[in-house]
Order: sequence, then C-alpha cells, then structure tokens
Amino acid sequence: MRNLIPSYVRVPIIFFIIFGLVEYFVDSGEQPAFMKYPIVLIFLLLVLIILIAIEAIIGALENVMSQSLTDEAKERFLASKSKVPQFTWIKNTYKKLVGTKPIEEEGELILDHNYDGIKELDNALPPWWLYSWYASMVFALIYLINFHVFGNNSQYDELAKEYEQAKISIAEYKKTAKDLVDMNSVTLLTDEADLNSGKAMFMQNCVACHMADGGGGIGPNLTDNHWILGGGIKNVFKTIAEGGRDGKGMIAWKQSFKPLEIAQVASYILSLQGTTPANPKAPEGDVWVDENAETP
Repeated sequence: MRNLIPSYVRVPIIFFIIFGLVEYFVDSGEQPAFMKYPIVLIFLLLVLIILIAIEAIIGALENVMSQSLTDEAKERFLASKSKVPQFTWIKNTYKKLVGTKPIEEEGELILDHNYDGIKELDNALPPWWLYSWYASMVFALIYLINFHVFGNNSQYDELAKEYEQAKISIAEYKKTAKDLVDMNSVTLLTDEADLNSGKAMFMQNCVACHMADGGGGIGPNLTDNHWILGGGIKNVFKTIAEGGRDGKGMIAWKQSFKPLEIAQVASYILSLQGTTPANPKAPEGDVWVDENAETP
C-alpha cells in the first residue's frame, strides 16, 4: 500500500489530517488556532518536520537493506518499487470526455489547406465542453422559469424578508439598549436609580425655568394635568429632545443629553404629576388624557 502512494502525496495528506484535527479540537474562536496560539503553529511545524524525517529514514533504510539482498531478491524489490497503480477507469473516462483521436488517426482530420507546412485538424468540440454547455442551458431554463416566470424566491422577496428581520432585530436590541431609545420607543422609567439620575439633571438644568418643585416660573407648571405640547412619556421626551415652541419655547436638549438621560429627565418630570408645589403657576395648555391608558 505504501508503494501505491508516493511520499510527496502521503506526507501532505497526513499533515492536513493532523492540521484539521487540531483546528477542530482547539477552541480559538473565529481565528485559526495556529494564528491565535503560536504554540500550535510550532507544533504543526514540528509534525511536518517529523513526517518528512520519517519518510527520509524509511527511504534510507530501504536502500541500505536492498544492498544486502541477493540479485534475484533485489530484482523483485526493484520491481515492486517500480509498480505504479493503473487507474484504467480514470484514463478511459478522461479519453471519452476529451474526445481526441490518437496521433495515428489524425490523417482523417487534416483539412485540405495548410500554411508553410502547418496543417489544421478538424477536431470536434470535446464532449466535456458540450455536456457543460447543455447543462448550463438546462440550468438557465430552470432559473428563468422559477425566478422570472413564477417569481419564486426572487431577490426582491429576499431583500424584503431581510429588511423585516432587520427591523425585528433592531426593535429587540433597542429594548435592552437604553441609549438607542427615541420618541417612538421610549417607555416610562420607574426604577429609583433612573429617577434619581433624572432628578439630578433636572436640578442642574431645569430649575431656572420650572423651579425645583416643578411649580413653574418662566416655564410652565409641570405638576398639573395641563400640557402645551402634550403629556405622556413620548411627548415629554420629544419636547425635551426637540425643544418647545419656536421663538419662545424651551431649547432642544438632544445635543446635550443622551437619549437615556432624556428618558430619565422625562420620567422624573412625570413623577411630579399630582404633587403640590410651593407657588404653582397657573395652568397652561390643554388637559391631556392618555388615550392608551386603561379605563378603570
């Protein structure tokens, strides 16, 4: 069996089998193991050197042992070494696919004209080329009927599915990524840590216009149920982010606050609803009722 497979084929096959096993069993994440762990690269190089050394040693031993054989035994040994496997079916298949004629029969294919002694053979197209051409026509016909006639699994359908899946994935991600909230996805924060953070930012940036207790001054009263630009977490978030009425309303804070911070401030403001400030300002705007709230 060893004589049937030459060493220049045997060594790479064994090496790549060992290489595959190392990559399979060594957890290296997305990187190849030999790139992430230098020791693995050293191990593979040693394996390759050992394989080559084994082949060289075996070859040297065979040469030494052959010198001690009798002439008849030496002939048998050399005959066994010179045996080459004859893959007849591969050769026959190759001849059929190529479709060429032997040199002895080329006289049947020579065309009448020649140039400076150079003659042309009228060879037919090789069968492998014709079979590939026929297969491509069958494939093209199936492709045409499936995608352009019946419209199955078109690129437009695949794109639409990918867009829908992307929207779902983004929505799911935004549920856990608070810094990616916007006026459409924001929800009321009730956690004490969020409300304390919102209160700290309110005291630092908002008391000049709304007072520390939210009773209102230059800005409107935040404790009653009247709202100029709408109440609820989404409207309050939008008002803080985009600003109030043009010319006389609050500035837009979206350049100063992160989305999470705006949500925290808005949630804190809504927590002031129903409280009694020291000097409440008269109501401004309209009474706002949450249409999505459940009726008791």
